[in-house]
Amino acid sequence: MRKMAHLKLMNIYLYKRMLNIPRIVLLFLCVSFTVPSLAETTTMQLPQLSLNLNNVTRREVFNTIEKNTKYVFIYSDELLTELNEKVSIHVNKQTLDKILDKVLHLTSLGYKITNRQITVSKKAQTVIPKTPLKITGHVTDEKGEALIGVNIQEEGTNNVVITDMDGNFSIYNVSGPSSVLQFTYIGFVPLKIVVGKQTNMSVKLDPDIKGLEEVVVVGYGSQKRESVIGAITTMKPAALQVNQSRSVTNALAGQVAGVIAVQRSGEPGNDTSDFWIRGISSFGAGTTPLVLVDGIERSLSNISPEEIESFSVLKDATATAVYGVRGANGVILVQTKRGQIGKPRIQIKADYGFSAPTMLPEFVDGAKYMEGMNVASQFSSGKDMYTQAAIDATRNGTDPDLYPNVNWLKTITKDHVPNGRVSLDINGGTERLRYSMVLAYHGETGMTVTDPGVEYNTSNNLSRYNIRTNLDMNLTPSTEINVSLGGYIMNQRTPGFSTNAAPFTDIIYLAFKNTPIVHPTVYSNGQIPANTSQTNPWAAATHSGFISSYKSSLQSVFAVTQDIGKLWHPLKGLKAKATFSFDTYAWNSFLRRKTQTTYMATGRDEEGNLLTSITNQGDDYLQYAKEAGGNRTMYLEGQLSYSRLLADNHQIDGLLLYNMRDYVNADAASAIYSLPYRTQGIAARLSYSYKGRYFIEGNFGYNGSENFSKGNKWGFFPSVAGGWLVTNEKFMENALSVLSKLKFRGSYGLVGNDQLAGRRFAFLSTINSGNGFTYGLTGNQGIGGKFEGDFGVEDLSWETVKKTDIGVEIGLWDCVNIQADYFHEKREDIFMQRKTIPETAGFNTNPWANFGIVKNQGFDASLEVNKSFGKDFFLSLRGNFTFSRNEIVEYDESETMKQTTRARTGNPLNTYYGLKAIGLFQEEDFKADGTLVNGIPDHTFEPVKPGDIRYEDTNHDGKVDAYDYQPIGRPSVPEIVYGFGPSIKWKNLDFSFFFQGVARTSFMVKDFHPFGDNMLRNVLSWVADERWSPDNQNTNATYPRLSRKTNNNNNKLSSYWERNGAFLKLKNAEIGYTYKNMRLYISGSNLLTFAPFDLWDPEQGGGSGLSYPTQRVFNIGFQMTINNK
Repeated sequence: MRKMAHLKLMNIYLYKRMLNIPRIVLLFLCVSFTVPSLAETTTMQLPQLSLNLNNVTRREVFNTIEKNTKYVFIYSDELLTELNEKVSIHVNKQTLDKILDKVLHLTSLGYKITNRQITVSKKAQTVIPKTPLKITGHVTDEKGEALIGVNIQEEGTNNVVITDMDGNFSIYNVSGPSSVLQFTYIGFVPLKIVVGKQTNMSVKLDPDIKGLEEVVVVGYGSQKRESVIGAITTMKPAALQVNQSRSVTNALAGQVAGVIAVQRSGEPGNDTSDFWIRGISSFGAGTTPLVLVDGIERSLSNISPEEIESFSVLKDATATAVYGVRGANGVILVQTKRGQIGKPRIQIKADYGFSAPTMLPEFVDGAKYMEGMNVASQFSSGKDMYTQAAIDATRNGTDPDLYPNVNWLKTITKDHVPNGRVSLDINGGTERLRYSMVLAYHGETGMTVTDPGVEYNTSNNLSRYNIRTNLDMNLTPSTEINVSLGGYIMNQRTPGFSTNAAPFTDIIYLAFKNTPIVHPTVYSNGQIPANTSQTNPWAAATHSGFISSYKSSLQSVFAVTQDIGKLWHPLKGLKAKATFSFDTYAWNSFLRRKTQTTYMATGRDEEGNLLTSITNQGDDYLQYAKEAGGNRTMYLEGQLSYSRLLADNHQIDGLLLYNMRDYVNADAASAIYSLPYRTQGIAARLSYSYKGRYFIEGNFGYNGSENFSKGNKWGFFPSVAGGWLVTNEKFMENALSVLSKLKFRGSYGLVGNDQLAGRRFAFLSTINSGNGFTYGLTGNQGIGGKFEGDFGVEDLSWETVKKTDIGVEIGLWDCVNIQADYFHEKREDIFMQRKTIPETAGFNTNPWANFGIVKNQGFDASLEVNKSFGKDFFLSLRGNFTFSRNEIVEYDESETMKQTTRARTGNPLNTYYGLKAIGLFQEEDFKADGTLVNGIPDHTFEPVKPGDIRYEDTNHDGKVDAYDYQPIGRPSVPEIVYGFGPSIKWKNLDFSFFFQGVARTSFMVKDFHPFGDNMLRNVLSWVADERWSPDNQNTNATYPRLSRKTNNNNNKLSSYWERNGAFLKLKNAEIGYTYKNMRLYISGSNLLTFAPFDLWDPEQGGGSGLSYPTQRVFNIGFQMTINNK
């Protein structure tokens, strides 16, 4: 019987060694034991061994013993956590039991030696009277420097403290000698210590050199940093919190490699940035990234930075393929804060400050305007518009009612306005229940003025209140429930002048349309002036009533996760998860508008009283109207995930997922758009890694779309990726002190898009209504007509994007991290309306087709340096660079058009097309009769004169006309975005700043030309100062000759009006001081701008500059953490 048992044991041993699978408990060999000692052995002679092992797992020690003895180890998978912990063992000719005592020291494990079998199991629990203990100690790093803020927690309890400024700690009410204290600190390897008989501990933490255990949020899950082979960039939440504007989108530019972002306006409520991941690769619809907050499609605009726990940008096909149709333009994943085990931690943060425009355009005064008008009038008619006496009266302010001189932009704007933020973050929990709650407030005031004499408030006051609560509860050891509730309420008040999305931009634009001499702000008799064809900007801002708008959003997520492996051990690593989300958004506005009675002065009577006449009879009271709308979204997701390490070397991860989404838009303008938008799809991922060195991953998304007919509704979008972590190879061990990380990775895959610009159900034809015919003797009878609208295209199918990415990750000296990627995208079958359909085809509107092709390529890179110099000084440097250039390969242009300079094919998207200017005409360019000299092509837009813009005859046909248009300048979307800055900490003082810039971009200045056909335009100062004139016949003057009316030659889009849109901004700067658990700080945003263009903030883009400017913000604040011990 004994012999048979021995043979069976040997068979099991051999089988286990051959397959190299995780060891299982051999139940028929395990026996119960209850002894107070660490080991239990039978009476026999134990072998002696000499071992010299450094930083190996306990399992590897067991393997070494098995190779050098005839003993075999048996243990269950439940012990792997402690057996995979690393130890160092150095012994010389010691018996086996002594060696095992050392290996299992400070663990909860014991062993029993029976014959040649060593059974490892949990120690028997000895009943010890529970006497609360006080444990003190000191925590240092590997150099002996004290570590501040190390988290020390009694395992399995809420008993948590942190180290003080000297690295010391005291933890009370420790359960007893068997308690385990866990030491955790960012950048260091966690450490567990059994209390035993220790009352004073000296603890040393080792640095987490490679940080390979860092978890990165990926599509529908998370992965360890080392195993990520997709192009994913993470952003620290602290970088988002430095942003002092309402929208998180304004913190992205230059902060994240691969993200291109620009903020075009600073208007409260309309100040979000436009952003793209790796640029734009389509001239069709759907070019913006997919944003997922807690796995649900949501907006970034109104989430508070304080809610965010992690922020990841997914850029290549491997990272985004599981999102199928939704991930064609990249994906941004935001995870909100979850509860952490420990006592309640309360963090309060508040700041208050003011904001002011970064830069505003400057206008001429009244006298200079009149002088300029005289010059323009002389060119047009040979006569002056204004007498010198009128100019002098305006300059001297002789009679402001009749000779006004108003700087309208300064009149309607304040120098600075207040803003403030407050947040409350509560976090804590137990192993059973963890909770997080974030409350946040953001308030700001617009820069337009109000009239104290008006009984209602017309200022742009915006206030937003955010709340986010996340609960994670372990119902059973294998079942977890997650509940997330969040949302916001935003209240805003604006003047009643405009109901557009950007009302203040409309009011500011009035400052450009109104000349400084049209009338004063208000007459001396209190009457409000305005002529019949213009609106008084000041009255629009202060006397037009008000609009109160209310927006609210409720966001919810309910999820249940079942760890199937804990229910049935053979399925270890298998989990099932079900998620349901319901989001709703609502808005309503109350319009209390009022039209003001206005007057226009005609002179003064004999007694000097101002004479006026009514130009508009206004309302006696505020009007009332209301508007409302909103939307709602439901989302359902079910997934199976698998993750398991086999035989210490083979890591396998898998995911299978189904999702569906139902969206209803209550703001729909027509019946067809009021129908629910429904999508559904399947996604899967399978990844494998060997010894943490070699990685391979495959993904796919299989999605359905409403826009295509049967047979084309479903699209399949696969991807594959591979990676090699070179520094995990044994031949790299000697280089790790310098080259701490070297990883190569690459991916290729397809993603899709089904969005059409302005169409739904594109496989169906539509019928439009229109004019029919009339009949009868007098033609007073009519019948409406019906005709074909959009032609249905049954074979319309998916846009596809082929994405390739090659990346490298480098770590140097344990403090420098570099990540760089080259990417190439080719988007084919882009939806577009055909442009080469002959008129004889009979279409009322050109049909849609899969026809366009665009390629997009570039590279992005990031650099991060983190270095400590002793315990008092820490330096961090970071920088990001993104370059993206696209090219239209096919635009459905005729071959003849492709040979011209007007062709879109071969040029980037968002390129300006116009005439190429070659200076200004001079007097020598004309004959005596006013015609152009021979050799100069005829300019056909209108007769030209000296001082007008001269253009190149691009097609050499002897004349300049619309056929001479060509690409000019750079695209309006920057091709280069970058950012860099340091963060320095010395003792309790910290300082940081960050620069952000763009390059290779242009914009057009336009719609600002002075005077106009009806004298309804003001004059920008630079126009008056730098224009061409007979006295300044500079062919390179920055503005051509003045004209009394619109000049159809000079106002054409051309390189004359193209400007370099590059800039470098000091985006953020902050200085702070920390005392115990409180930090005080002063911060600023948009502090400095360096740019070749200096008329207004170049980030606003082109046009007249008369839009709401971006804001320079200064704040002072504090941050306090309580109940952290």
